[in-house]
Amino acid sequence: MDLQDQLKNLFPEHVSEDSPNESEETNDLWMQDDPIICKYEKRKGKPITILEGYTGATEDFKALAKDIKKALSVGGSFKDDKIIIQGDYRDKIMQMLKDKGFNVKRVGG
Repeated sequence: MDLQDQLKNLFPEHVSEDSPNESEETNDLWMQDDPIICKYEKRKGKPITILEGYTGATEDFKALAKDIKKALSVGGSFKDDKIIIQGDYRDKIMQMLKDKGFNVKRVGG
């Protein structure tokens, strides 16, 4: 007898509520009208991808940086309201952001 059965025996009139939102992926990031700028640079001869122009909360932008780094399995950082990703992943990052509902603008090359 598991915990749910014990609770049903103790409180037979209680109606259990199944939360359907648990299985759905929620996007808690603030969506903006202005596009996020995605650009490519080389620093010390190594390619990097820079994302800037997000006007929402800093915590949301940090969470977005963590999601991107985890999905691409690359290193990166968050500095001065910019996400810096190691390597040239502009196409993949832009597609990920578009799937999340952001407007993205490619700058340079």
